Amino acid sequence: MPLPEFTRSTTFQWAIAIAGAFATGTLVLFGFVYWETATYMTARIDSVIGSELTVIAAEPPELRMHLVDTRLEGDPRRIKVAGLFAADGRRIAGNVERRPSDLTPDGKPHDIEIVRLDVRGSEPQMIRAVALNLPDNGLLVIGRNIDELGDIADIVERALTLGILPALAIAIAAGVLLSLRAQRRLEAVVQTVRRIVAGDLRERLPVRGAGDPFDQLALIVNGMLDEIEGLIQEISGVGDDIAHEVRTPLTRVRASLERGRENAATLEELRAIADRAIGGLDKSLAIVTALLRIAEIEHGRRLAGFGEVELAGVMHEVAELYDPVAEDRHVQLDVEATDIVNVRGDHDLLFEAIANLVDNAIKFTPANGRVELKLLKHADDIVIRISDTGSGINETERDFVTRRFYRSDKSRCTQGVGLGLSLVAAIIKLHGFRLAIGAGPGCTIEIIAPRA
Repeated sequence: MPLPEFTRSTTFQWAIAIAGAFATGTLVLFGFVYWETATYMTARIDSVIGSELTVIAAEPPELRMHLVDTRLEGDPRRIKVAGLFAADGRRIAGNVERRPSDLTPDGKPHDIEIVRLDVRGSEPQMIRAVALNLPDNGLLVIGRNIDELGDIADIVERALTLGILPALAIAIAAGVLLSLRAQRRLEAVVQTVRRIVAGDLRERLPVRGAGDPFDQLALIVNGMLDEIEGLIQEISGVGDDIAHEVRTPLTRVRASLERGRENAATLEELRAIADRAIGGLDKSLAIVTALLRIAEIEHGRRLAGFGEVELAGVMHEVAELYDPVAEDRHVQLDVEATDIVNVRGDHDLLFEAIANLVDNAIKFTPANGRVELKLLKHADDIVIRISDTGSGINETERDFVTRRFYRSDKSRCTQGVGLGLSLVAAIIKLHGFRLAIGAGPGCTIEIIAPRA
């Protein structure tokens, strides 16, 4: 017959192991108590009977019989034993029926069995006794009943039985209950996981709010599932956006080529139509290239190229690249980055992220405006701040501008595919930094890097 399922659980096995350890410890403890008690009582008995033997043996022969009889008087518990024997083995006094043949008369305590004689008749008894040869070749035996040691052993045994068996039963019952509880919870987790595997990504592991390891694990897994669900929804949305964004320029290219084939009368007209078609194809390729670039970054393929990057140098490189652009648009570009600050990252990716933000700032800043690029050091963070005097980003749009293909109303008439800030967000996430978009006037975007 197979064992129940809960007996194979770690909780039940640990409960049995702990109960076994508890039982072993209890047995050792009670054994030690009994051993110490028996040793103490035996030592007391040896001391008493040894002293009595010495006292009686030192008396004249005529007083020994009297002292033996006196020792045995007033012994209601029938624990005292004494015997005085003549040289021929005849009993002179005492309650020992015959001279013990297996008791060495060396004055040392021994455990022996004798036949006790008293008003109740004769009966065998185990005693602790000492014997000594007397000067007249007689033998003196002094002893004490040791049934008390057996009584103590019985008491210890009963205490063990009454104490350890209920404790073991409680431990086993607790192990069963805990195992069944863990098994039920595990079954709930398994059922939930099966539904998730079947495709229902809205399912989450149950959390009871007790703060136990199961809850902590469930919270971590649920956070992972939230991230997976969000990524899948994002992928689904991105697929739709790609189809929409790429379809429009391709449709225009096809229509342009079709009209050109039917209406172009000269080579110059046909070339113009081909140029427009090439422009549409370039836009489609730019979308695909940008998406591949974001995917490469989000998958962490550039982590191997991380090293020490000096931020001030990167910022000056960006400013040097965009100075002519800003001058053409009559926008003042200022850089304030003098401190030497190093972070761990990819130089080219950080350059690309800062360049995208500066490009956007110049693009949406009107003539005679100003764009500022600053490197700031706070207590716990290093901040790259890009601010401009443009119209800024509405508060309602700040959570959307880093999404792929999102374009605000004010950028509809500007060139681009709506992937610049998505690329920046991917680079910032790869580095473990944060991106913060501030309130107006103008627009302020900060890249926040924790200090090493």
